[in-house]
Parts: sequence; structure tokens; C-alpha cells
Amino acid sequence: MQTSRCRPRLRARREAAHARKISALVLSFTITSMTSVAKAQNDRPRARDLGVAPGVFQPGRYNAITDVDGVAVGQTTVWEGDSIRTGVTVITPHGGSLYEERVPAALYVANGYGKLLGVTQLRELGELETPIALTCTLCVWRVADALSEYLLAQPGMEDVRSINPVVGETNDGFLNDIRSRPVRAEHVMSALESADSGPVEEGAVGAGTGTVAFGWKGGIGTSSRVLPEEPGGWTVGVLVQSNLGGVLTIAGAPVGRELGRYMFRRLVEPERETDGDDPGDGSIMIVVATDAPLSNRNLERLAARAIHGLARTGSPGANGSGDYVIAFSTAGSVRRSASDTTPRTIADLPNSALSPLFQAAVEATEEAIYNSLFKAVTVSGHRGTAEALPIEETLGVLERHGAIRR
Repeated sequence: MQTSRCRPRLRARREAAHARKISALVLSFTITSMTSVAKAQNDRPRARDLGVAPGVFQPGRYNAITDVDGVAVGQTTVWEGDSIRTGVTVITPHGGSLYEERVPAALYVANGYGKLLGVTQLRELGELETPIALTCTLCVWRVADALSEYLLAQPGMEDVRSINPVVGETNDGFLNDIRSRPVRAEHVMSALESADSGPVEEGAVGAGTGTVAFGWKGGIGTSSRVLPEEPGGWTVGVLVQSNLGGVLTIAGAPVGRELGRYMFRRLVEPERETDGDDPGDGSIMIVVATDAPLSNRNLERLAARAIHGLARTGSPGANGSGDYVIAFSTAGSVRRSASDTTPRTIADLPNSALSPLFQAAVEATEEAIYNSLFKAVTVSGHRGTAEALPIEETLGVLERHGAIRR
């Protein structure tokens, strides 16, 4: 009887040990895969490395949204087995308590097919009280819950009874098993705690891990512009989560058309195979930061200009595309105290000073989208493979159209 009772326990222990071994192998495979992706992306160039440098203004030190003083970016890549390809990207406007020291912010919607959370209060009050988080479509609510839990646990938040997390998304359901809603609280915590003000990793990372853009692998991209001293020397930084379609255009050259992968290809080239037909649906989240002292009214105007940069890359804003821009200012003179009830003096720029900032936003948005494509590597996932934008073929198109010289 004793032997009979022990056998099931022994079998259970063996099965548990076997399961741990399998889990360890899967974890090893996952880490190796993520490491391989990161290494491959490090080897891929950014747009500017190839001579693709839109506009007239110069980028900042990192050519990233983190060139805006105080802005930090944190990312967690969720890569599990052969079907989970997603993640979280967070953008924090400054290193203090954002709930107590809020920044003016605004939203511009070019096409509203999306699940952007927290926007009614953002529009009503014109301010951010939490970091901005980006993730996959069906993970929005889990990320918002984790973001709220994290912030409510911070010192000084003990009496807070309302908080408005702002969470944006794009649908990565081709590479990612999105219905499993794989983003967990620890992924959000990791992104928040790793937020840094230095260089930003681009491509298939964070919220861009499973995205597809213009028929190729999309992802996270960023860029910045610093104005000359005469118009203020202000910095504008942009970060994008690209997951959209269209007819890819780089520096005016018809890259998508010449490489045979673009929206409506089956309609204009019916005699050819349809593998290169890009459906065009998808989404893009664009986050614009500046240290220029702007009210939420003028931040909305700045956000609207980012869409001009998006249009330059070949997006028509398809029916099934959610195209959102959130803009905020980190300037101390326009920040808002949550507890202040007295009148205050605000020093913000007049309307007549905004044109250089508009230009900077257009340029940085365009280049950020290019970076999201150039840095991304080929990724296989839940329902297939998204190929990386071919560098040499793309350069050939750019050279033929006089967009760059090598």
C-alpha cells in the first residue's frame, strides 16, 4: 500500500521536473530568439545612416524623442514561443510625479479606428497625469490597469481616488496571438522601471515587436529636430509605433511601387501575383514631445502637423487605420500643479512663433517612420512572417530617383 501511494507522487514529481526542463528549454529558445533579433537590429542602419535625412533642421544628440529634456522611454518586448510577438513602450515627460506636476498635452485624430484609452479627460483638461503607454490592441485594458496599479502605489499617492492612464495601441494580430492578450502587469512594470533618457531602441521592440508597416516589418521609430537659436532653439522629438499601410514613399521615391509591394496593387496590376498587395489597414501611434512652452491649444496644432510627416511616407489613412497623435510640452513654465487652486502666470509661445516647430514636427515624424522600417528585422510569428524592408533594393530605388547618393 505504501509503495502504491508513493508511485503517483513520484510520477508527479517526475512530470513536474520534466515540465520545468521543457519550460527552461522554451525560455532559453525565447531569450535566444530575442537576443538574435536585437543583435540583427543593431546591425541595420537608421535612415540617416543611408543619407535619408528629411527636411532642413538638424537632429539632436540621439536623434530621438529623448533629446527633449526630461523625456524617457522604457520598453518591454514580450516574445514567447512561436506565436507571441508584442510588448509595451512607455513615454514619460519628466522624472518627477506626473500626477502632481502635470504637463499640457493635446490629441489629434486623423482617423479614429482605434482603442485609445483616456482621451476624453486628456481633451477636456488638456493635460497628462500619467506616462503614455503603447501596446497591442487587445492588451490596452490590461496595460491601463497595471499602469494605474503602479502609479497608485507610488509615495504620495495614498489618497488618490482617480487616475487617467493614457494607453494607445496598434493591432499586431498577424505576428502575435493577440486573442491571448499576453501582456501582463510585470511587463508594464518593467517598461516603467527601465525608462531611460538616452538612445531609444528601434524596430521590432516593445510595442513594435509584432507590427507590420507598408507590407514590411514595422515597429518603433524615433527622431528629433533642434531649432536654430533665432526661433528659440527648441527641441521637438517624435516616437512612432508603425503598423499601417499604403504606398511606401521614402524621400519622394516610390519605394513600395518599385519593389512591388503596395496598397491597391491587385487593382492596377491585375496580371501579377497578389502576394505584394498591401491591404492598407492598420494603425500608427505618434507621440510628439517638445520643450517649447506651448498651451494645449497650440500643442493640438503641433500634433496636427505630424500627420503631414505621415503623409510624406505614403499613407492614405485607410478606413481601418487608427492614426493618432499625442503631443505634450515639458517646459516648466506651462506645467500644472494638481493641488494649486490659485491663479497662475503662464509663459507660452505666441501663435506667430510656431511655424518652425511645425516644420520640425513634420520632419521628425517622417524620419521616425523611416527608422521604424529600416531598423526592423524579419520576424515570424502567429500567422506568418513579416519580412524586413530590403536595404539594398531600397537604396537602388532611392538612387534611381535621385533621393540619395552613395
